[in-house]
Amino acid sequence: MATWGRRIVTAVSVASVVYFAVEGGEWGTAALLRQRAHSRALTDSVERLTRTVDSLARYKALVHSDPATQERIAREQFGYVRAHELVYKVVNPVVSDSTRRPVSPR
Repeated sequence: MATWGRRIVTAVSVASVVYFAVEGGEWGTAALLRQRAHSRALTDSVERLTRTVDSLARYKALVHSDPATQERIAREQFGYVRAHELVYKVVNPVVSDSTRRPVSPR
């Protein structure tokens, strides 16, 4: 009987030592896997931001040097037109209460 008790205590001790070797301490296996996943997420974020910065740098260069881009921005943002173009502005008339007619049922 005593040998079974010792075997159980030894097995539990060995299992505890193996568990502590794998998961114990400040940086266990689970923490290592979380750190690797976090590192991959940060790397992906840096790559995505790098592409965004590169795209914005190309757009900035176009804004500073490309006349077609400058004209497009002037037209879209400021409503500029060329000298030979006509601009038509369509507005909805303001309807006041006194000018409204009652709607008759059909």
